Amino acid sequence: MNWRVALLGVGLMGLAMVQRLAALGVSVIAYNRTEAKLAPLRQQQIPVTTNAAEAVEKADVVILMLSDSEAIGQVILNPPLPLHNKTVIQMGTISPTESQQLATQIQAVGGDYLEAPVLGSIPEAKNGTLLVMVGATPSQFDQWLPLLRCFGENPILVGEVGKAAALKLALNQMIAGLTATFSLSLAYLQHQGVDIDTFMTILRQSALYAPTFDKKLNRLCHRDFANPNFPTKHLLKDIRLFLSSCENLPLDTTILQAIETVVQKTVEAGEGDSDYSAIINTISSLP
Repeated sequence: MNWRVALLGVGLMGLAMVQRLAALGVSVIAYNRTEAKLAPLRQQQIPVTTNAAEAVEKADVVILMLSDSEAIGQVILNPPLPLHNKTVIQMGTISPTESQQLATQIQAVGGDYLEAPVLGSIPEAKNGTLLVMVGATPSQFDQWLPLLRCFGENPILVGEVGKAAALKLALNQMIAGLTATFSLSLAYLQHQGVDIDTFMTILRQSALYAPTFDKKLNRLCHRDFANPNFPTKHLLKDIRLFLSSCENLPLDTTILQAIETVVQKTVEAGEGDSDYSAIINTISSLP
């Protein structure tokens, strides 16, 4: 645990990840351009800064948890941060092409790069039970495995840079699909007057069941989308990344395009910062 870590991007997940590292005794400094988001860490006496260069200078490994590739470029490449002899681990959700381009840009200024996107939300980040997917060389994976295990017990080497990013997008588009189809069935049964407990009893015994259904059931039934672990606007971003990544592939993405429309309408209705289960409001008005 002798690493000096700078984590750039204190959003919902970034906050929990910084707290996780600090709880394990890792030397960590957190950067965010918005001072208010650093307040919880400051109260816990965890080092914070609104100066990205300051954070990087105090670290030998830089974890990126910024919102998208545009934000990454603005923070670390415009102007370039002092990344010479630093390792950058990109743990947010970006496309395979964006990750590969970022690797090239960081290597050009003398830094090292790997990707390690995660599946899970705030509770898993706090508990260190995230699923960590790694795009790296075998030697990079071995070098940084102990650090990555702070976030998840069993990080998996998927392949070279870009492969883990692709896997993460494939999983996130399933979040959209599962939630949309479950919301549609749930709303349909509510309009038909079918008891939802009976529906769930049958569903849980079937091959159709996914644990996310129970995780979202109360939110969907009570239309309670406050305090999100994953906001609707981020789901929309990831859907669009997936669709963009499919443009030159022989894949029919009609189904996901339809879900994109639903999610976009939900964001336009003012639910961008709400839990993504808010898409049920677009799918169905209250019965």
